[in-house]
Amino acid sequence: MTIIRYLGGPTALIEFGGIRLLTDPTFDAPGDYPIGQRKLVKTAGPALATAEVGHVDAVLLSHDQHPDNLDTAGRAYAAQAPLVLSTASAQERLGGPVRTLANWESYELADGLCVTGVPAQHGPDGSEDLVGEVTGFVLEGEGLPTVYISGDNASLGVVRQIADRCGPIDIAVLFAGGAQTPLLGEAFLTLSGTDAAKAARLLGARHVVPLHFEHWAHFTQGPDTIRPAFEQAGLADRLHQLKPGEQIEL
Repeated sequence: MTIIRYLGGPTALIEFGGIRLLTDPTFDAPGDYPIGQRKLVKTAGPALATAEVGHVDAVLLSHDQHPDNLDTAGRAYAAQAPLVLSTASAQERLGGPVRTLANWESYELADGLCVTGVPAQHGPDGSEDLVGEVTGFVLEGEGLPTVYISGDNASLGVVRQIADRCGPIDIAVLFAGGAQTPLLGEAFLTLSGTDAAKAARLLGARHVVPLHFEHWAHFTQGPDTIRPAFEQAGLADRLHQLKPGEQIEL
């Protein structure tokens, strides 16, 4: 059994085969968060504070360079975690418990339970120099569902690679807010609702849990657009759209 509890934004607590994992820690209050000459605007805080989350066995950090994926309180939480799996860039910048998990490299979390780093593309082709390095994750264990966590990925081509190498996926945790910023104009930085539905079909996912679709002003998609996209694709029965604080057992 896998339990996913949605805390808000890109942050979820995942219990997988007795291991507790946390995705992209964001625990700061609403407000303006500078990033270079720009700012990102957070509109709601998390469902749980760090003290309420408690101990986790590992943090799965898609990337560290954007405050909507790792904020000040999240950074402090990650620094105290026993293990943070992320990009080489994050390891260089953060140090401490951060370990690089390269694409297609696997790390054994416990006996028979492993996490594999998988590609993610945080924007259109050729945008990595602007947006930076990002990673996704696949969780696997004997007798457990295969779980894909997309991170900030906008590319269906990347999803197709993961489906070919790791599929079929039982549970797809998709960052699906259709993020847009002036940095890349009208290009999506994460999956839109329509592309999330396409990704679910590519992956053969039996269950889809969206994250990172609300609580920031730069999202163009949200609760009111994701479900209709899945309904139009004939995949509404696979979608589990949680409210902050809610959890699901799969």
